[in-house]
Amino acid sequence: MKVTFENPDKVNGLMTLTVEEADYQANVDKALKNYRKKAQMPGFRPGMVPMSLIKRQYGTAVKVEEINKLLGQEIYKYVNDNKIMMLGEPMPSDKQTPVDVEGAAPYTFVFDIAVAPEFKIELTDKDKIDYYNITVDDELVNRQVDMFAQRAGHNEKVEDYQENDMIKGDLRELDENGSTKEGGIELSEATVMPTYIKDEEQKKLFEGAKLGDIITFNPRKAYQSDAELASFLKVDKANLGYHAGNFSYQITEISRYVKSEVNQSLFDQVYGEGTVKDEKEFREKIAEGLKAQFVNDSDFRFIHDLRKYCEDKVGELTFPDDLLKRIMKNNNKDKGEEYVDKNFAASIKELKWHLIKEQLVTANGIKIEDADVKEAAKEAARAQFAQYGMNNVPEEYLENYAQDMLKKKEYVDGLVDRSIDRKLTDALKKVVTLNEKSATLDEFNKLFEAEQA
Repeated sequence: MKVTFENPDKVNGLMTLTVEEADYQANVDKALKNYRKKAQMPGFRPGMVPMSLIKRQYGTAVKVEEINKLLGQEIYKYVNDNKIMMLGEPMPSDKQTPVDVEGAAPYTFVFDIAVAPEFKIELTDKDKIDYYNITVDDELVNRQVDMFAQRAGHNEKVEDYQENDMIKGDLRELDENGSTKEGGIELSEATVMPTYIKDEEQKKLFEGAKLGDIITFNPRKAYQSDAELASFLKVDKANLGYHAGNFSYQITEISRYVKSEVNQSLFDQVYGEGTVKDEKEFREKIAEGLKAQFVNDSDFRFIHDLRKYCEDKVGELTFPDDLLKRIMKNNNKDKGEEYVDKNFAASIKELKWHLIKEQLVTANGIKIEDADVKEAAKEAARAQFAQYGMNNVPEEYLENYAQDMLKKKEYVDGLVDRSIDRKLTDALKKVVTLNEKSATLDEFNKLFEAEQA
């Protein structure tokens, strides 16, 4: 097979492949023999159908299939052998002339190849990147203590209503005279959280309410969402118009969520029995955990700032836009031209960073092993459990959770990326000069908020 490649503008490549009969015939003959072994035709025993009939029925289709396989193999071999940075997949070129595969070889195929722009990114100690150290102060520890106390809290019955309490009661629909409506809605243990009532007039009706009180209110005004109202009244949304009047509501229970006390029971629940013995140790343990967590946050910000620095250092790159749009459209056939137009600029931005990162990974000799991906999965599991206040999850649970994540392909790619970012961060923090800055957590978060504004 003859392969030629033209790349006059460095990013739009044109590959021409000339296929001779000798390139594919042996594979076609082998495939047809396999068809013959399995073929069943009236009047012939299995495996005994004449080859002439097999060729007549399957010959062209098999030939096309084998030529397509060959083209794919040769394109990727040529790209690899010649170290061409191909973006996406090859696309049939508009320079392609019709090919009659039923006629005699040779056949000529032409493909458009998107090629990555040439550039070089190098980092040294002359490159200065901001690195934010998040300070762990008393206010931050107080917030964390309060969060743990909230999570470990409990509901208790009370006699009078306060903000955020939950109320249960008997609900009865009233007629225009204020009497119980015949055939109207009657519910027991209907739940109301007045704090979330949007209409201020209706919300005020519950202020200072006590156990046993009867309140007359209008659910239609209180619940402005049809879905909420239908759920509260336990009726179909289509029938809400029949229940737009007042209801009486007799309070049978008031429930208040009470935070846990900061005591040994809370310490044991958060960190395991006996790990922490007093509030001082509890606060120290919280501060220690926050510092470890914030290293990850600081590293995330570092790679974020590094990306912008590298993108600016590399400058504008020329991409084969028209060809990449064709590839993007081909990969999203169900979404159409509008999707490509809307997302193309963001896609090119991500592609640029991907190419920069590939160079940095190679330059720093970074390799990702299975153990790195597994550790990333365990770290993700740890963070997920921590969101629910579970800081003392046994190692075997983390191991099992990580194994489950690694079985799902949709997670694996993200975990590989996370592993690369972590190793790249560790490497580059030793290469560039860190412009270290201290920031409170609120100041640190505002860095991202300012960029999104």
